[in-house]
Amino acid sequence: MQKAIVLDARDNVATAIADLEPGDILTLKEPGGGSDSIQIPAAIPLGHKFAREDISRGSDIIKYGEIIGRATREIGRGTHVHVHNLESIRGRGDLA
Repeated sequence: MQKAIVLDARDNVATAIADLEPGDILTLKEPGGGSDSIQIPAAIPLGHKFAREDISRGSDIIKYGEIIGRATREIGRGTHVHVHNLESIRGRGDLA
């Protein structure tokens, strides 16, 4: 059973389509072909994102092939990406 999806080849995050447990090893199908294996270090709830690669503080978070935010701290490969380490940049009038 597939437990995560990558929506666009440019994405540096994947989305959990099942609850993920520490130690899970997933094979992510790459859009356009190919695959990548990744180990999950901590629990990630259904519908949440995780890093497909190491992401540096201040780097863009890309989902749907679009920048959806910036990393507020270092995010390791397989790590949960959410409000604790992601600053949204979409729909914010204070950044206009």
